[in-house]
Amino acid sequence: MSTPSVKTLTKAEEQIMQVLWQKGPCFVKEVIEELPEPKPHYNTTSTLVKILVEKGFADFKAYGKSHQYYALISKDEYSHKTVKQLVKGYFEGSYSNLISFFVKEKDLSVNDLEKLLKQIKDAQNK
Repeated sequence: MSTPSVKTLTKAEEQIMQVLWQKGPCFVKEVIEELPEPKPHYNTTSTLVKILVEKGFADFKAYGKSHQYYALISKDEYSHKTVKQLVKGYFEGSYSNLISFFVKEKDLSVNDLEKLLKQIKDAQNK
């Protein structure tokens, strides 16, 4: 039985989700205030938020004609699914291959590896 594909976010959608994760429920104009320059147009942001609702990442509470949007999936949950998909797609499903990649690229020091090993041992002892 195969695992269903994880829905992914575009870069623009992810920027909006970062705002919802950090600030909590927001109106579109509040989302725009938190986005980097150049600020996107209101209609563009509104469309992206509606797409996030359609994809199941966000929902809203209506206040008359205004909508306050909030995240339906936590940042941790999305991160977990995204990393799992990355490992499956690029590292043959092996976290060991992922770590080896970072070691080869010199993005991971011996000290970092020792910290990871300690975290793994601590997690197994719980």
